[in-house]
Amino acid sequence: MSHNYSSPEGNSRHIDSNQTGVHEKLPDLVARHLQHPSQRPLTEHTLQAFSQAQDWLGDWQGPLILDACCGVGESTAHIANQHPEARVIGVDKSALRVGKHEHYSLKQDNALILRADLNDFWRLAVQAEWRLSKHFLLYPNPYPKAAHVQRRWHGSPAFAEIVKLGGQLEVRSNWQIYIQEFALALELAGFNADMKQYHHAQAITPFERKYWASGQHSWQVISQL
Repeated sequence: MSHNYSSPEGNSRHIDSNQTGVHEKLPDLVARHLQHPSQRPLTEHTLQAFSQAQDWLGDWQGPLILDACCGVGESTAHIANQHPEARVIGVDKSALRVGKHEHYSLKQDNALILRADLNDFWRLAVQAEWRLSKHFLLYPNPYPKAAHVQRRWHGSPAFAEIVKLGGQLEVRSNWQIYIQEFALALELAGFNADMKQYHHAQAITPFERKYWASGQHSWQVISQL
């Protein structure tokens, strides 16, 4: 499959990595993290953010969607518009990015944007027995150096929490190896993973728009957890 999405505004560089395929240590990392959940102390600002999320949800029993690594919140606004029957929570670690979400007119009453450490937020969600209907990870930091594989979500302890939250997980990246690795991690955890190159009519994150304008391709993996 090939497309030409280049544009004069596109200036995003392709990912440069010393990896040419799936990291050889990934199966061992996934097995270890599934067997030994993280025990690191929880950050105070994430505890406060999760408490805010719980208060906002109240006794909500309907569909719950998490937009992880939501950045400035454009994707959260889009997802909330697409799913008016659901409550949608966007989470990002950057106060600078989260602070820009009003620029994307996030005025839906079914959406909430929070600054939190996702490693901790996911753990708290599992402890609170959240069950997601959908879970989005759109263009997370790929950490493309081979030495940094454990910083990728599928190579980190957080992966064990991600799969416990259930729902339909959708991960998107402009680095094919990242999606190949995530798909393998899901399969190692016992889930089917549908991986493919894709292009939609509308980009829903600034990164997605920039990559497409630069002529880059996107890949996704979708799994029912």
